[in-house]
Amino acid sequence: MRWTWKTGLAAVAALVLLAAACSGDSSSSTATDTATTSSGPDLSGQTVDVAATWTSAEQRNFEQVLSLFEEQTGATTHFVSTGDDIAAYLGPKIEGGKPPDVAILPQPGVLASFAGQGDLTSIEDFAGDLVDENYGPGAREVGSVDGTLYAVWFRAAQKSTVWYNTHVFDDAGVEPPATWDELVSTAHTISDSGVPPYSIGVDVGWPMSDLFENIYLRTAGADMYDKLAKHEIPWTDQSVKDALSKMADVLGNSDEIAGGTEGALQTDFNGSVDQMFADPPAGAMLFEGNFVAGVITGETKAKVGTDADFFDFPSIDGSPPAVMGGGDLAVLLDDTPAGEALIQFLATPEAAEVWAGLGGYISPNKNVDISAYTDPVDQRVAQALIDAGDSVRYDMSDLQPTAFGATTGQGIWGILTDFVSDPSDVDGTAQKLEAAAKAAYKQEG
Repeated sequence: MRWTWKTGLAAVAALVLLAAACSGDSSSSTATDTATTSSGPDLSGQTVDVAATWTSAEQRNFEQVLSLFEEQTGATTHFVSTGDDIAAYLGPKIEGGKPPDVAILPQPGVLASFAGQGDLTSIEDFAGDLVDENYGPGAREVGSVDGTLYAVWFRAAQKSTVWYNTHVFDDAGVEPPATWDELVSTAHTISDSGVPPYSIGVDVGWPMSDLFENIYLRTAGADMYDKLAKHEIPWTDQSVKDALSKMADVLGNSDEIAGGTEGALQTDFNGSVDQMFADPPAGAMLFEGNFVAGVITGETKAKVGTDADFFDFPSIDGSPPAVMGGGDLAVLLDDTPAGEALIQFLATPEAAEVWAGLGGYISPNKNVDISAYTDPVDQRVAQALIDAGDSVRYDMSDLQPTAFGATTGQGIWGILTDFVSDPSDVDGTAQKLEAAAKAAYKQEG
């Protein structure tokens, strides 16, 4: 089996349906109505190994979810953080016959690859009814490959947010910008006040792919975004070059980046959040998703809504509101009773409400009551998703074959990391992206 655009269509449909579900009347169905009871199967003495990319505050928040599962079942959970390239971590474990029981995959493309290799267990028999009960039909689609249900969509991400240090903005006398031109002007003013305007953590490259995709969605539009995601147009198309040129507005001046270009290349995602709220702050604005809030709360002394806030990714040349999103999918690699029970648990509103109460999290579960989000900022993030309507699109790199969209040091991640070093090389970067895309699609075919 090869990765197909069907996976991408399901992901896009799921995000649109999530926006529709969030906009519904939450009073018609509450978490209490549909959540599981506070007891589960007796799994005393059994251990569940769980692997995900999450670290730091995100890991701790998810471990709180696992703690409730332990309380309900008596099982012991063991969480392993895989780093950003989860496929590279899981591959040898699977080949060696010792995979974790459950893995949380951040890309539908990775889900399709593992399913195609026969590495996943269908969850239909023991969790299919829960998925249908607690999610819209798009969630079943995004968790399925070739019609077989393999995953529970546990976490949604709204990646079209720009986070900022409110005190730096106040000291510089600026307001959150609504347009790209205002963003550039605001950055210059903040720089003149003595603080680098941009906090950038290149990490292994995924924050740069998120930045590119947000820019491309606004400069090229949703239809062209779909075509590029399907590789119906080449990465050498002028629309790609135009987006890269806009991206250079942010990356082109090393003095406007916290730590300069070299500092950004050596900074991971969590570090880019931390440094923005250091004393003194190193950076005023950060391009990333709603999950930034969880890192701010868990890793810094800043308070979300007071010291830290966000604005919607700015309009470019009059572009309408748009949202680029993503999600995390729970799959079963080792078919054990405890592993099955954890998958069932993650499909319930009760599991989602744990993290919703901790912040930096949006659940695609339609039966999670809005009151579960104790942070008003999370509610605003969800509202932006609703307002985007048909302009919601799934993270483009997540839809690609793994070798192109989700592998450290190559494909989109690797090439856009190189672009940070030389943002003037627009043509060369586009050519490298197209060559890597061709190779990955040929390999998957």
